Amino acid sequence: MRERDEQKQKVIKEKAMQMIVKLGIEGFSMQKLAKAANVSPATIYIYFKDKEDLILQLSKETGDKMMEMTFKNFDPSMNFSEGLKLQWMNRAKYCLKYPEHSMFLEQIRHSALHDKFMSTMGANFKANMHAFMANAIKRKELVKLPVEVYWSIAFAPLYNLIKFHMSGKSMGGQKFVFSEKIMMETFELVLKALQP
Repeated sequence: MRERDEQKQKVIKEKAMQMIVKLGIEGFSMQKLAKAANVSPATIYIYFKDKEDLILQLSKETGDKMMEMTFKNFDPSMNFSEGLKLQWMNRAKYCLKYPEHSMFLEQIRHSALHDKFMSTMGANFKANMHAFMANAIKRKELVKLPVEVYWSIAFAPLYNLIKFHMSGKSMGGQKFVFSEKIMMETFELVLKALQP
């Protein structure tokens, strides 16, 4: 039995993420990964059962890191505008610091593996978000909405601004750079849409 090499495993994961961001999950294969990581396909199977296992392990590690940053200094009992603003700032900080991770998680979100990935996110994420919304509704700081509508209004504008920033262009093709000023202007509009 061959020994595990942590450095080799790290390189395999890094190359896998890069390839998935560039080629999508459908364009990613263990053969291509082996070549990119400069290892034999058999080496990859020392660390991962199969392609799905590799992607899900990588998704969990990346998702855990994102959640750790998202919930930094956050408490579900916070005032709604204060708590949502903190989440925006934390999420933006994560996406700008780890753009490749953000693009990787976006690939996962639009893949057949999304449900399996979400099941690994843990109860803490769901419990925090549910408690935050329930507290805000109870205090009449938030309109009661289906979760999907809430999520679309509360976070999609932030992620779209970040996507424009990562591409370097706005919808009209002009140069776009994300800034705290633009983020806060957008945030204020989101608050107006969500509050009674």
